[in-house]
Amino acid sequence: MGYTALWKRLSPRQLNFAIHAFSLISIFFEGYDQGVMGGVNSAPTYVTEVGIGMSDGTITDTTHEGGIVSVYYLGAIFGCFAGGWLADRIGRINGMLIGSLFALVGGALQAAAQNSNFMLCARVCTGIGTGALTGITPVLVSETSTADHRGGFLGYVFIANYLGISVAYWISFGLSFVNNGYSDVRWRFLLAFQCLPALILAGFIKTLPDSPRYLASVGRREETKELLVHLRKDTATDEEIEREYLEIVATSQESQPSSPIQFAKILLGRGGRKGTNLGRRAWLCVWLQIMGSWTGITAVTAYSPTLLKQAGYSTITQNGLAGGINTIGIIGTIISAQIVDRLGRRACLIGGAAFLFAVNLIAGAVYEGSLHHPEKAAQYAPGAILMLFLFNLGYAATWGTVAFLVPTEIFPSELRAQGNGFGITGWAIGVGMTTLVNPIMFESLASRTYFLFAGLNVLWSTQRPATVPSNPLTLFFSTASPFYWKMEQAYRLHGDVLAEHGIPKSEIHHDDGKTDLTSEVPE
Repeated sequence: MGYTALWKRLSPRQLNFAIHAFSLISIFFEGYDQGVMGGVNSAPTYVTEVGIGMSDGTITDTTHEGGIVSVYYLGAIFGCFAGGWLADRIGRINGMLIGSLFALVGGALQAAAQNSNFMLCARVCTGIGTGALTGITPVLVSETSTADHRGGFLGYVFIANYLGISVAYWISFGLSFVNNGYSDVRWRFLLAFQCLPALILAGFIKTLPDSPRYLASVGRREETKELLVHLRKDTATDEEIEREYLEIVATSQESQPSSPIQFAKILLGRGGRKGTNLGRRAWLCVWLQIMGSWTGITAVTAYSPTLLKQAGYSTITQNGLAGGINTIGIIGTIISAQIVDRLGRRACLIGGAAFLFAVNLIAGAVYEGSLHHPEKAAQYAPGAILMLFLFNLGYAATWGTVAFLVPTEIFPSELRAQGNGFGITGWAIGVGMTTLVNPIMFESLASRTYFLFAGLNVLWSTQRPATVPSNPLTLFFSTASPFYWKMEQAYRLHGDVLAEHGIPKSEIHHDDGKTDLTSEVPE
């Protein structure tokens, strides 16, 4: 048995575990690289190496600082579309392999950076790899999970995102003691560590099978059937497996290779068959992620030490608390995995935005009180820190998962990898924009920045969630109306995939009750 067929030796439970384990590693890389720059920017030798501040670590050029952080997301925009295109052409697994190689090279180059230009190029390279991995991984998980557990599984996978962020901050905390923080190893090791998960992915990702939907889309139906049975036989009946197989084959018949031209058409509302409304789906994915970035999460994730410095804590305490703030996101993601399928996507978005509004409002008031009464700063500080902890908890439990989950559910299977690219593009635009302007905002507005975020969360709780169905499957978007109540009404009327493709449920079984996994879908 060859290297790429090792998965056949695994039991269904072991195979599902392996898929989720490698998905966790992939998202861990994304989280680590998202959080690592908070610790890197705190290293005095890095600050002087790239020319953004003074030898004591004081940053004087906040625009330059934000530019180095945010250029990474420019690479991620390209990477998510290129990765999605590759995933449709050569498979999800091969796409992740190429993404991991870019991530590996980019991480090594960052660790070896000699100046600002070197660092900028390395960040773009890493961003390309991260964009590809983040765009493809949720699709792989979505296409190998059952529909009723998809949200929960993706929620658990995104635990790795916060795990990666927290590991970055805790390593930064430990390295801050080396030579009192004035050491190259403090930031070079931080950047080099990200090569480890990238190396694991590059070395072992090919031991996994591709997704059933990709195999069906390229005409490999026997392999689709074999893999689906292998994945489901311990948890589903023969009838359920057969129905899922027929649905996959039915939708794959209409699949067409995606292209950059098709992306442009979709964004202009001209892509896809009549009535599919792909443009509305694409813009929903983009704006959900941009809105999520403007809840205030990037300020908490990438600039925690800066916020803690405003609260009056020492450098050592800043790094320790920053690690704790980002670690709490793991608990939030566990909560998300428990509630996202029970409460629905829309309820999580609305409730999350309302919670984040309250936290931002209180945080702004506490910081403002500290500024107006500096003699009581020590008394205000614990309240400010509590709000930062609650913010990360609330975001991870709601927007942090749902904004990534929706793009994997609302596109037809033939466009799922590329469709998810619209979500990752929104994530890259939103996070790139906020990481660029956050240092400038906090320098100019100080604690009043939290009031801005609070106001935005009021908008987010009343606007975009109205266009998100509770469980946004692709057929919800068959109606021209953008509002969820119309979409859900249309789904109740026309929501049977097999019926839409001319396969009545009565044809799934023979008269003798036996299951026929060899049934063909009529043209």
